[in-house]
Amino acid sequence: MKKEEDVFKEFRDSFSKMKGHFHILEQRVPVNRQMEYFKYSENMRKNESPVPLNDEESEGIYQLLMREDISTEEKKHLLTTLASAKSVKAYRLLEQYVQHPDNAIADWAYMALMESRISLESELSDEQQIYISTGLGGKAEKLRFYMLILSKEKKVFEEYQRQVIEREFAYLLPKQQCEIERLTIEDQYVELLFLVPIRTDIKEVLDGVITECNQYGDFLSKGFTVTNVKELTKEEITDMIRQDGND
Repeated sequence: MKKEEDVFKEFRDSFSKMKGHFHILEQRVPVNRQMEYFKYSENMRKNESPVPLNDEESEGIYQLLMREDISTEEKKHLLTTLASAKSVKAYRLLEQYVQHPDNAIADWAYMALMESRISLESELSDEQQIYISTGLGGKAEKLRFYMLILSKEKKVFEEYQRQVIEREFAYLLPKQQCEIERLTIEDQYVELLFLVPIRTDIKEVLDGVITECNQYGDFLSKGFTVTNVKELTKEEITDMIRQDGND
């Protein structure tokens, strides 16, 4: 437990010490794809030394991007070129493109738009621009987390316990400026997808919600799984339930 507490504390403290404007990708883009994009972008800057584009040049690249005979690799290059343009016009065109992107490069388009936004704000502001990368994304200055809580001793929840969970989560989380996106109560576990302010002590918040629920019968495990990388699959949850010592 001490090790888990240290991880949560380091996570919170890392943001508390940061000074600047946070950029959090709202869409869910796998972390490995994000890293692939930034490596590609960095290599392109080194090898091609991109220069700022004027509006006409940006529009020309956008028109190429919309052609059906352009390959996925070529589209990646075009998107990254617009992202590095340091141009309001290029940013607006990327904004327009992500509304209806080619599915094969949708993640790439989201990353290009993010890079363009950071580049522009760096040019227009003296404030440090900080990019926060997670697999589940976020919203404004909130990160999206997935949480799994098992029932105590693997017992099936009774109806009143389900009502307690729904009531307490809906009441307590918003008080900490957390936003519930999905709360699912199955027979032996609870899944929660929610947005959390980046400087929030997430462990304290979750411990508090579980404690409040357990005042009505001690039916939730005090241990829980929380991640901002991905949601667990049904198979992964089933495996966790089968493991011994869930509390």
